[in-house]
Amino acid sequence: MESNVEQSSNVARFLAARAAERPEDCALKIPVRSRRGLRYDTVSFAALDREVDRRCRRLTGLGIGRGTRVLLMVRPGRDLIAIVFSLFKIGAVPVVIDPGMGLRGFLQCVERTRPEALVAIPLGIAVSRLFPRVFRSVRVRVGTRVGAVPPGGVDPYPACPSRPDDQAAILFTSGSTGPAKGVCYRHGMFEAQVEAIRGHYGIEPGEIDLPMLPVFALFNPALGMTTVVPEINPSRPATVDPAHIVEAIHTCGVTNSFGSPVLWKKIGAYCRCRGITLPSLRRILVAGAPVPPELVETYREILVGGEIHSPYGATEALPVSSISGPEILEETRELTDRGAGTCVGRPFPGIRVKIAEIDRCPKGEGDPVPDLDRGRIGEILVSGPVVTREYDRLPEATAAAKVWEGDRLWHRMGDAGYVDEDGRVWFCGRVIERVETADGALFTDCCEAIFNRVAGVFRTALIGLGPKGNQTPALAVEPESGDFPRSQDAREAFAHRLRARGKRFDITSEIRRFFFVKHFPVDVRHNAKIHRLALARRLAATVPHTLPR
Repeated sequence: MESNVEQSSNVARFLAARAAERPEDCALKIPVRSRRGLRYDTVSFAALDREVDRRCRRLTGLGIGRGTRVLLMVRPGRDLIAIVFSLFKIGAVPVVIDPGMGLRGFLQCVERTRPEALVAIPLGIAVSRLFPRVFRSVRVRVGTRVGAVPPGGVDPYPACPSRPDDQAAILFTSGSTGPAKGVCYRHGMFEAQVEAIRGHYGIEPGEIDLPMLPVFALFNPALGMTTVVPEINPSRPATVDPAHIVEAIHTCGVTNSFGSPVLWKKIGAYCRCRGITLPSLRRILVAGAPVPPELVETYREILVGGEIHSPYGATEALPVSSISGPEILEETRELTDRGAGTCVGRPFPGIRVKIAEIDRCPKGEGDPVPDLDRGRIGEILVSGPVVTREYDRLPEATAAAKVWEGDRLWHRMGDAGYVDEDGRVWFCGRVIERVETADGALFTDCCEAIFNRVAGVFRTALIGLGPKGNQTPALAVEPESGDFPRSQDAREAFAHRLRARGKRFDITSEIRRFFFVKHFPVDVRHNAKIHRLALARRLAATVPHTLPR
């Protein structure tokens, strides 16, 4: 098999190039915690590249090759990175489904994707045996162990030549507002993502990354960054011990880290109450849900030499835009607190954004996509090299989300928002979660930001009671730990504080019904996206605490 990795778009070439340029540089740091404390096992880029080549030979020897769909049930860390790059290198298609979405949802994703091979830990192999009908398409099952290095080492494995349009992977959405869907990634899209992230954030080879979303570790070989594997349960990331994350940042000199607002709020609170700073960090990327200005404010003293950035995007299109912490605090915070939504910054180079009228977005090929005037709320559409073309084996979902305007493909983000006079994009909430009253639509992010400023509130969720078009707005409130109102008088007092805040603004002046909830249902991936529709169904039979006008 002849190929030239330098002339191919195969993303596996980034690891081989790094191993050739700086073979002894550290690629991975893996935590090992024992009674003696914490230590890190290290893996160089050269060693990781050799492991990838060994895995390539093992996988191809089992009949896995170009175009084979391979379901991964592998823990984050060394095995996941090595296996994914092995599959890239032989031209196979890794299928990555979020852990923790629940067995039923997971099995539905497997059945729809119809993988031909499975690479898994022993538990994953056992699950595939327990559900033979769901895994009936799987013809090869293989564990994660690769075996000892053969005498004489390992010859380089020739990478499968791949074009930019060749399928690279299938990554599943979080399913926060509907069933999870497989998104078809191409090699060219991965490359566009790497260049966008590197260029915008000024990431340099030799930096050290702590990715608190496992899939982001896959970018690091291309970016030349060391990956520090976090001590975090990918099925329940919000249960992370912030002390472990802070210890990793200090011990390893981490310069870059990605995580959800919920994770960074927990880490920030830990640092603030102990007077801890994180001097090595150059940047924190916070995404997965709107970033409250209060979170950015928390890190002003913690990040003594770095900044928070909030990139906006989705599994289907990432990154779209980005905003820095200083811009949030100095320019957009006051507007957010008054109900203008969350500013998610200016689009990346090569990304175009349009705002289409909600429920009137054209469908089909060749239809023009009208762009609403600046400042008008509509559905956000994006176009550019990081936008995926289709969902896996879901033609109806693809047709509903993708709009062709001549040769240009637009993806409907499913988010409501607008573009301001300075060209910045503002997020107002998910389209499907808007509350449609007789007087017009209310958008979740705009309303919730107003109430989130009330003392004792951890987060809020705007929900609608009754039929669409004639809904009554209500607010579900998740209080801070220790502030849950346990008596009628306490609920009355809390509700009055919320009502007093809401009456100050036109968009929230009619919200008089309040529910107090101990824990909101949230997405598995970020533990930050609230399942508002599920919450509304859960509270439909509950009597809200209602205040007079």
